[in-house]
Amino acid sequence: MPYPVLDAPISPLRQRLIDEMNMRRFSRETQRNYPRDIGRLATFLGRSPDTATTDDLRRFQIEQQDDGVPVPTMNSIVSALRFFFTHTVDRPDLARKLVRLAHPRKLPVVLSRDEVARLLNATTCFKHQAALSVAYGAGLRVAEVSTLKVADVDSERMLLRVERGKGGRYRNAMLSQDLLLLLRQWWKVGRQQGD
Repeated sequence: MPYPVLDAPISPLRQRLIDEMNMRRFSRETQRNYPRDIGRLATFLGRSPDTATTDDLRRFQIEQQDDGVPVPTMNSIVSALRFFFTHTVDRPDLARKLVRLAHPRKLPVVLSRDEVARLLNATTCFKHQAALSVAYGAGLRVAEVSTLKVADVDSERMLLRVERGKGGRYRNAMLSQDLLLLLRQWWKVGRQQGD
């Protein structure tokens, strides 16, 4: 389903960008971010972004870095501009000149068994405890937990089927025996409560 980016009159160049994103079924967030990021270049140039030169792109990236734009944001802008120059205006030579920055990734904080137990015991609702347990125990995101269905639980293979996870992808998550028992308990309670 195509997502409108703006309600204001749209230039032919912006419409071409929107059409290219719609053809590739980009997410709503990407369809919001790419025009914004390309707009940053246009603002920097003071003219249409399709008139950019290699030197313009180099100066733009240097200014972004000097302004303290975080590395993930800069890389996101590079992705938007690469898409724009490759697919919207057919100038892949410029896309190749854009530089992605190395971004050291930090390990996530992992809770201890006691911390996880305290977190789960702090819930007052069995439904919330089950949701938190699935999120933490199977490594699911909030949106993935909220869309789980009974049919997504494969107790034979001990898997949870995640439909349309991040990026619209399907995947499987491991299901422990304890988590399966908790889900079965919640299913019984939920049916009694009409949830």
